[in-house]
Amino acid sequence: MKRSLQKGFTLIELMIVVAIIGILAAVALPAYQDYTVRARVTEGISLATGAKKLVETDAGTAAELTALADTFNAQVGGAGAVSKYVESVQINADNGEVTVTFNEANIGAIPDASTLVYTPYVQLAGGPVQLETALTGTDTGTMDWGCASDSNAVSSGATRNLAAVTPGTLPAKYAPSECR
Repeated sequence: MKRSLQKGFTLIELMIVVAIIGILAAVALPAYQDYTVRARVTEGISLATGAKKLVETDAGTAAELTALADTFNAQVGGAGAVSKYVESVQINADNGEVTVTFNEANIGAIPDASTLVYTPYVQLAGGPVQLETALTGTDTGTMDWGCASDSNAVSSGATRNLAAVTPGTLPAKYAPSECR
C-alpha cells in the first residue's frame, strides 16, 4: 500500500490565515491613519516655533509685541507663515498667543480650520504669569508656553497651570502630548 503525502494547505487553513490578516488590517489601518494626521500636524508645530521665538526674544514691552505681531502677521499676504498643511500662523498683538490654523483639505480627518494655540507665560517668583500681565510690571523671568487643543487638559492641569487664553479646536488625539 502506498501512502499519499499531503501537499499544500487545506481550505480551512487558508481561510484562517485570511481571517487573521483581515483582523490585523482592521486594527492597523485606523492607527496608521491617525499617525499620518499627527505627522502632518507636526509641520504646524515647527512653523509655530519661529513665531514663538520672536515673542520670546523681541517682546520686551507691549509696544514691541504689537510691532512684531503686526510685522510677522503681514507675511504671506496676511497669513504669517504657511505650508502645505498649515493655512496660517498668527501672533496675537495683545497677549502674544501664537495660533496655528491647519489646512483640513491636505491633512484630512480633522475639522475645517482646526487650531492649536500657544499662550506665553513668564515664570516669576509667584508662579507663571501670562505675558500680557508680565509686560505691565518690572519683574523678569523665563518664558514658558501653554498649549491647547480642543480639550486643553494637560496645559491647564495642576502640574503645569499654563492654560491657553483661547482654547484650540484641533482634536486632542491629533495634538502633541503637551497640548492634549
